[in-house]
Amino acid sequence: MIKWGRFLLFLVVVALLGTLMATTTTQVAKNITLGLDLQGGFEILYEVEPLEANHPVDIELLKSTAHMIEKRINIGGVAEPVVTTELPNRIRVQIASQSADQDKLRELIGRPAVLTFRDESGKTILRGSDLAPNGAAVGYDDLKRPLVTVKFSDAKKLEDVTRANLHKRMAIYLDENLQTNPTIQAVITGGSAQITGNYTQESAQELADLLNSGAMPAKLTEKQVTSVGATLGALALQKTVYAGYIGAALIFLFMLFVYRMPGMIANITLAGFTYFCMVVLDWMHATLTLPGIAGFILAVGIAVDANIITYERIQEEIRSGKTILSAFRAGERRSLITIIDAHVTTLIATGVLFYFGTSSVQGFAVVLAMTIIVSIITNVFGSRFLLWLVVRSNMFKKPFWFGVKESEIGEL
Repeated sequence: MIKWGRFLLFLVVVALLGTLMATTTTQVAKNITLGLDLQGGFEILYEVEPLEANHPVDIELLKSTAHMIEKRINIGGVAEPVVTTELPNRIRVQIASQSADQDKLRELIGRPAVLTFRDESGKTILRGSDLAPNGAAVGYDDLKRPLVTVKFSDAKKLEDVTRANLHKRMAIYLDENLQTNPTIQAVITGGSAQITGNYTQESAQELADLLNSGAMPAKLTEKQVTSVGATLGALALQKTVYAGYIGAALIFLFMLFVYRMPGMIANITLAGFTYFCMVVLDWMHATLTLPGIAGFILAVGIAVDANIITYERIQEEIRSGKTILSAFRAGERRSLITIIDAHVTTLIATGVLFYFGTSSVQGFAVVLAMTIIVSIITNVFGSRFLLWLVVRSNMFKKPFWFGVKESEIGEL
């Protein structure tokens, strides 16, 4: 007897999935951040050296330097830079933007931004480290010209220094560049001072931001700079998507031809798998690169393989003479452990790739791990649920619907 309720539930689930994908896929795809190799931009590889010879380059120094680099890139107005550390002593910076000024950002990143206040003998009497948190700001003189105001965390220290050097010059240096060399006219008691010079509003704000971000904790040496044009990146994305369409079409046709009804369900869950992977990428704020797309395509193959293992087991059970329902139960039970083992071992491999790999390999590993987890949900349990609804509806009782000929039954 046909159980219309289960078949109707199957149709409702498929319709809801189709509606969700049709109405949101375009927006989800637009929200995904494309990497340097797809969007265009540039990449800089830095070698990190300690400021002090006896200080080792450890993971903490790499992390603090990478954090400072990211803060400086943000000063340049670039959103979502990718800054990754690479043991033992390298940092890779990826700027996926054609509008970014490469020379300006490289200069911003490489500047030590060490602020010093020196007396007439050249001795350093105050440092940028004496500034209060976010103590630098843009101000204006009496003629409305931009300047930089600095507030010190220890007002008493500034007072003592200005009293000791009253009516003497106190040079203010940024790195080794003299910014201003004023004469101390009075003892400064409020803990604030000014840096004057030929500043514009933009350059004064940039200097204030640099001072607030602090000095770079290590010396950076550029080892490699790579630029990717927007046209080249768009072409790579276009060809990759085109290849994906062809591959997906061939997979869909193969599954339909060989497995019939289960193959159709596999195609539905594969479409859902692709959609939910895009949603997770958007949710993770992940940057999609060509290696990431390669990991995604590999995961599609693994997802298809999971369905094939299940359907082959079901076909074997049907050929042995079991009913469709019995064959479904036995096939999914006996194939599950094999599928889970394959997914777990692949996850272990992605963990190794992420731990030992460079940035591009790590991107591949992250996307592959994410897609495997989504595949388990959609292409293992999701496809089994949909197939269970179809089998229990009793609408497809003939072996033909499962890719088995009547003449093959009983041969095993």
